[in-house]
Amino acid sequence: MELTAEKALQMLEEYRNKTKDTNWIDHSICVGNSAGKIAEKLGLDVEKAKTLGYIHDIGKGIGEFLEHPQNGYQYIKEQGYDDEYANVCLTHSFLNNDYMCTIGWMPEENADLSNFVQTHEYTIYEKIINLCDMICTNVNVTLEKRLIDIMIRRGIFENTIYFVKEIQKLKKAFDNMLGFNVYTLFPDILDN
Repeated sequence: MELTAEKALQMLEEYRNKTKDTNWIDHSICVGNSAGKIAEKLGLDVEKAKTLGYIHDIGKGIGEFLEHPQNGYQYIKEQGYDDEYANVCLTHSFLNNDYMCTIGWMPEENADLSNFVQTHEYTIYEKIINLCDMICTNVNVTLEKRLIDIMIRRGIFENTIYFVKEIQKLKKAFDNMLGFNVYTLFPDILDN
């Protein structure tokens, strides 16, 4: 079953009164809106990009932070939505098909999740969400500002430097695809 951006936003808003911390909801809205802008400039499906961005962190409304990728995946599947919507809940946390390429935490051993991440072919939309996840708080920010924010809140782990280098490569790849610095799409970056 297909999920729309409108329905994804409704799903987020349903959690607004059920969770103590709503920052993840505002972040998810920023990710969806930002993903839509990038998709539009690349000639991709804006609605799909927004929808995937809106739901990427939906698992944070369900359980523990470290389990939010799996919780989001399971929730979206239980709602009957297509795999592409559930998959982004998993892929947004791991770059480059690498289970260890995360920021602000070390994933616990999980053979099923690790196997999925290693064997799943990331779509262009999932890569857009990977990038937007790192240029959004509740507003657009530079990668550096977002990375510092995450490291202050969650600490630095043995995989942190690896992740930082890889997310910088991903941004550069999108800069090259677009033919200009992706930050150009987000004037609010200059304001903050």
